[in-house]
Amino acid sequence: MWRKVLAGAGFALQPWRTTAYRRSSSVSSAVNSILLRSLKEHYLEVSKMTPPPKVSPPSPFTIVKGAIDGSGPVLKRTYGDEEISIYVMRLANIIPGGGNDDDDGINQLFLHVDVSKPGQNDSLHFLCGLYPDAVGIHSVSMRPKLQSSGFLVVPSKYNGPVFEDLDERMRDALHGYIAERGVNESLFPFLQAWLYVKDHRNLMRWFKSVGSLINERKDASEN
Repeated sequence: MWRKVLAGAGFALQPWRTTAYRRSSSVSSAVNSILLRSLKEHYLEVSKMTPPPKVSPPSPFTIVKGAIDGSGPVLKRTYGDEEISIYVMRLANIIPGGGNDDDDGINQLFLHVDVSKPGQNDSLHFLCGLYPDAVGIHSVSMRPKLQSSGFLVVPSKYNGPVFEDLDERMRDALHGYIAERGVNESLFPFLQAWLYVKDHRNLMRWFKSVGSLINERKDASEN
């Protein structure tokens, strides 16, 4: 008898479950459509943004091929037997939300300057703040030499003294060292424009990728 009651109850509940599923699918489809429309509108809006005037890097630095779509060095040059590699990022990439409410985030860039020599396992690494009219060194360390691809290697041994703890004469000498290799404020106009283009591409790629993923899920649910 209990089997008949349970079977009857199960049969009675089945249409309700089907209705709820259909209603849920309908709501989900509507939400997807709204989101897809919003993504498309933003994509078109961003695609119409006027890029900054084209700026060339200061000689003798050259742009690393494929850098705009990767996370490796942006600029390279040789200085005697040394190879100088320049990485760049914004303040907001290091401190989330940093510099978004004023001009500091726009007018302050962070450089990773890597100086390597053939036959050496380690390279000399400078973390610098780059401004329209100045360069400031935050730290100096020895790091494993960079590979041909990928981003910077995090040091696994003693990272060197705190830069501000060095005496003024040594700090000035280290500033002179990178200045002699072309690391100065003349890099700012190019790197600022380059980051704008990179951020623009990444944003458009994000809108497109999210839209494609949602569209695929929508198509799959309709089949």
